[in-house]
Amino acid sequence: MTFVAPSILSTDFAHLSRTLAAVNESKADWLHVDVMDGVFVPNISFGTPVLKAIQQHTKKPVELHLMIVQPERYLETFARFNINQMTVHAEACTHLHSVVQQIKRLGCKAGVALNPHTPLGYLEYVIQDLDMVCLMSVNPGFGGQKFIPQTLEKISQLKELIRRKGAAALIEVDGGINQTNVTDVVSAGADAVVAGSSVFDSSDPRQAIAALKGAQAK
Repeated sequence: MTFVAPSILSTDFAHLSRTLAAVNESKADWLHVDVMDGVFVPNISFGTPVLKAIQQHTKKPVELHLMIVQPERYLETFARFNINQMTVHAEACTHLHSVVQQIKRLGCKAGVALNPHTPLGYLEYVIQDLDMVCLMSVNPGFGGQKFIPQTLEKISQLKELIRRKGAAALIEVDGGINQTNVTDVVSAGADAVVAGSSVFDSSDPRQAIAALKGAQAK
């Protein structure tokens, strides 16, 4: 069964508590929270005050997706909010291995995200230290974008890299995921999908999450 992580970037922030209540009652496996700095990506989302509010109201594990430059400066602060996993971008880390180890020392699972154009070679010597790899299937920064089809080949290649290295990292795919393409994504080798617009633009987010979670490989 596919892991599903609703992304609150696509929700109505005027009703955040309502959104979190719906996710709490859903079959979602964890909550995906995008932190953007307006530098690494051309958008700004939210910071520690909102994270504090989220942790007070969610019953789901939280994955922080850090779309920020020099994430190592903020890891200790974020860890205070009882975060389960922190995912950093390989492109934003000069010393990626060191950042991964810092996340683990803080008691969190460690993930690394790759932008659509970034080759898998960035992971060659850190993959065995990772709990998850997040493949971006859109260019990061904004919700509601269309899935990039070339991601399917990249998922399969990453699956082979994980197998070859004897690693245990999960493959998460983030961007443009919906009920039309989720089967192809899972069939390519994805373990988890991030879904924003397809969940929170639906009339029933809980049903949308359940439909994605039921996706099976062809």
